[in-house]
Amino acid sequence: MDVVEKFLQNPDSLSQEEFVRLISLWQNSDVCEKLRKEAVLIRKKHYGNKIFLRGLIEFTNYCKNNCYYCGIRAGNKRAVRYRLSMEEILECCEQGHRLGFQTYVLQGGEDPWYTQERVVEIVSAIKRKYPECAVTLSIGEKEYEEYRSYRNAGADRYLLRHETADEEHYRILHPEQMCLSNRMECLYNLKKLGFQTGAGFMTGAPGQTMETLAKDLMFLSKLQPDMVGVGPFIPHHDTCFSQEPQGSAELTLFLLSVIRILLPKCLLPSTTALNTIDPEGREKGILAGANVLMPNLSPKRNRKHYELYDNKNYDGEEAAEGIMRLSEKMSRIGYQIVMEKGDAVGYNN
Repeated sequence: MDVVEKFLQNPDSLSQEEFVRLISLWQNSDVCEKLRKEAVLIRKKHYGNKIFLRGLIEFTNYCKNNCYYCGIRAGNKRAVRYRLSMEEILECCEQGHRLGFQTYVLQGGEDPWYTQERVVEIVSAIKRKYPECAVTLSIGEKEYEEYRSYRNAGADRYLLRHETADEEHYRILHPEQMCLSNRMECLYNLKKLGFQTGAGFMTGAPGQTMETLAKDLMFLSKLQPDMVGVGPFIPHHDTCFSQEPQGSAELTLFLLSVIRILLPKCLLPSTTALNTIDPEGREKGILAGANVLMPNLSPKRNRKHYELYDNKNYDGEEAAEGIMRLSEKMSRIGYQIVMEKGDAVGYNN
């Protein structure tokens, strides 16, 4: 039995070496199409033709970390910094509520100004005003008790990309003060606390190999996250990786299909980064097995300053104002955007 058939029959059974062989086929058009069709069948089995919308609120671009690939890293002295107040965050939620959003994603750098108490206050205020909505946090590595306080305040989901499951690769991407084992522990703590938990990685990141990608897939299989964020690496001009080539849209699409087959019930975004390097990337991501889009609810004046990578799209269909156009584009490829809360199938908490 070849590796593709083995993967389709029993995705969890592949060894690291077999995952390497599978990923190495990403430029084989017949294999890509076979996996894509299977991914679409699986996604339709669990989610039909629904595409869930999440309202993204990028509420701070301050960050204490110095990840080498990131445009808002602490060491970037040219970044134009901003923070949203509680009132501004609630205004973003109100805009989303008027548009019909039932999920808000609060994303930011690891900003010490937003203490545990401030985050709890923000989450509690959103849940009081919109009790039927889901609140997702994406604010980095915290202690177990801090995560617990967010959960008790009403936070439903937490996104924390693991970035890489390989220690040597992690060291290429991060300064020595940061620790892969701590990031992994955070993900398991989030699951233990009952969060719908999201992991993920960049495709084409500097130093990435077929072997590191195989480790990423094996880690996802072990973790069993409810959400997986995968998008291409895009360099930022104020980082040490500014001259590195960007990741491949084709490899990203291939891995979206692989992850859908590996984690049939996961929530899988078609990312802004994918749409940045391919004008039809959003639609291609959905056609590869993704089922989530995240229009931007952040104030227009701040969007261009949340610059994780160069040339990021922050207007058009990427923004909440473009929902009608987004709906039309999804309809043309056979899908329907929905505003419902959209929990992962099988999530029971």
